[in-house]
Order: sequence, then C-alpha cells, then structure tokens
Amino acid sequence: MKKELLKEAITKIVVGIILIGLLLFIPAGTLSWLYGWIFMGMLFVPMLIAGIVMYFKAPDLLESRLRAKETQSEQKQVIGFSGIMFLLVFILAGLNYRFGWIILPEISVYIGIVIFLLAYALFGEVLRENRYLSRVIEVQRDQKVVDSGLYGIVRHPMYFATLFLFLSMPLVLNSLPSFIVMLSYIPIIVKRIRNEEEVLEKELSGYKEYKRKVRYRIIPFMY
Repeated sequence: MKKELLKEAITKIVVGIILIGLLLFIPAGTLSWLYGWIFMGMLFVPMLIAGIVMYFKAPDLLESRLRAKETQSEQKQVIGFSGIMFLLVFILAGLNYRFGWIILPEISVYIGIVIFLLAYALFGEVLRENRYLSRVIEVQRDQKVVDSGLYGIVRHPMYFATLFLFLSMPLVLNSLPSFIVMLSYIPIIVKRIRNEEEVLEKELSGYKEYKRKVRYRIIPFMY
C-alpha cells in the first residue's frame, strides 16, 4: 500500500511540475525566465518535503489529500472556477513577461517570496493542528471540533493561509495582470466557506457552539 501511495504522490508532483511549467514558459516564449523558475522551486520543493514528511509520519493524511474527490455540486463549481482562475494567472504571467505589459518593481518579487514562504509555513502548521483536514468538504468518522491553536483565532486558518499564498504568487511572478485575476479567489473562497459551514453545522457535533466561541472565519476583526 505504501509503495502505491508513494508512486501516486510522485506521479502527481511530476504531472504538476510539467503542467505548470508549460502554462508559464510557453506563453513566456523562453525558458530563461528567472522569476518563473524561482516560483516553480518555491511551489514544488516545499510540496515535495511536505509529501515526504506525511508519507513517513501521517500516510493516512497523505492518502486522503491525494485521493479526495469533491461530491457536492456547489463545491465542484468552486473547483471549476478555481481551475480557470489559475489557468489565467499562469498564462497571463508568462505573456506579461514576454511582452513586458506591466513590470512591477523588483522589491515586489521579494515581498511576494517572503509572504509565500510564511503562508506555506502557516499552512503546514494548520495541517499539524488538524488531523481531520481534507481537500473536500466532509465530516469524517469520529471527527471532533478543533478549537485550539490557530483554530482558536479564526474558524478557517487554512483559507487564511491559502489567501496569502495565492495572492503572493503573482507578485513572485512579477505580474500585475495575474494579481488582478487572482483577486477573484476572494469571492470563490467566501462561497466555499459558506457551503462548508452549512455542512459542518448539520453534521459535526459542537460546531454551532464553536461558531459562537470563535466569531471570525478567516481574518480576525474583519471576516
């Protein structure tokens, strides 16, 4: 079983590297795009390390994240919109580099790198705190409400992490057009959270009480 899981994990990472590489470098018209390579390294090296850690420390979590498939029609729409968003973000970033539409100050790239790495580390902490965390909206057997650590501050720290993770990507790629498109992630994630909380209120014991205890969804004092 573990060999099959390892093979599946490696296959998905390799496919991801090839797909995103094509989406970035074909529109860019060259492989000599430094920021494109920096982004690829920042995205996939931590992903590979996280996969290795989960493989040895939490293979069940790795398996659930690799094989999870969304069943709710509303969430399938969210996933579809997200897919279109990422396609546009990566393609526009490559085209922006190729034709020099809007070149941001170099400092924005470094700011993006710092935000990306911090958000990635925060995402890893969320995975550590919540063993029930899944890529799909579901309530697992014997699942309990997690209300400590980051979950004592906001109800969805994973989405807090991904919000800054995704918004930093266009900065690393030095693409303002991509950043504008990536802003569409905000209404997408709001839609997902609303649906997720409806499911959790119905199926997860204690979640209504948790909502009263932790008022904010992803950003303290704002939302």
